[in-house]
Parts: sequence; C-alpha cells; structure tokens
Amino acid sequence: MSEPAEQSTATAQAAPPAQPTQPTERERSTPTAAPRHRTLRTRLRHFRARVRAKPRMNQAWRVGIGVIGTIVLILGIIAIPYPGPGWLIVFAGLGILATEFTWAGRLLRFARRHYDRWMAWVSRQHVVVKALLALLTCAIVLATLWLLGAFGLVAELVGLGHWTWLQSPIV
Repeated sequence: MSEPAEQSTATAQAAPPAQPTQPTERERSTPTAAPRHRTLRTRLRHFRARVRAKPRMNQAWRVGIGVIGTIVLILGIIAIPYPGPGWLIVFAGLGILATEFTWAGRLLRFARRHYDRWMAWVSRQHVVVKALLALLTCAIVLATLWLLGAFGLVAELVGLGHWTWLQSPIV
C-alpha cells in the first residue's frame, strides 16, 4: 500500500526543475494591454493627482466640480415631480459633487437610503394610497406648470389668450 506513494515521490524527485521560458518574438512584439477601463481609470487618477499637486488648479477644479454638480442637482430637484428621471438626475448631481466633497457623499448615501425606503413603503401600500400619491404628483406638476407660465404660453399659441386664469401669477 505504501508503494504508490514511494513511486510518486521518486518521480517528483527525478523530474528536472521547470525553467522559465523566454517569450517568443511574437509575444514580445504584441504589448499586453490592460483593459481599457483600467487604463482610463489610471490615467484619470494620475491627472487628478497632478491637479491636486497645484493648489490653484486644485481650487479651480473643485469650484468647477461644485458648480457643475450643483447645476445638475438643481435640475434634478426641479425634475422630480415630472415624468422622467428626476431622482436619477439628483443622484447624478450628488455623485458629481461627491467626487470632491465628503459631505456630498454622505448626503448621497442618506438620500439613496431614504429613497429606497420610500419606494419600498409605497410598493407595500394599497392601490388607493398609490392612486392618491399619483394624484398628488399630478397636482404638483400642474401647479408648477401653471406657476411657470406654461399654460399661458400654450393658451396664447392656440388662440385662448383671453383665458386669463391660465396666466401665471408670478411670470
């Protein structure tokens, strides 16, 4: 019974050690490229490190990211009650801000957690509650369109400009 074990150790001892093989000419001529996303990510990190090394460029970068992120965030907040990706735009704006500001990352995690909880709560509700929430959303959309003057603009275009109740009280 011990014979097979002796044979395997004997053959293992007799085998010459494996030599590392030299790459062929073809393998040397074709560079082993990293995946594109990894290369781009690395290049962006190096770029950001160069910007961080220069205080004025770093300040300008942070201000630029702050302005762009804030604009996207405001557009998302405006788009929340309308059909479409309002919350996605809000999360994108917070994500842009979170690349440079720690508070935005915390706010993004907080908002995402509460958004997920809200959507889970809504999905558990009765159809009547869901319908009431849809009516509330519709009322908010109609009110904002009226306040922004969209109804008055359309009324003018179709010849109903004499309907003064369609005119916005603030525009």
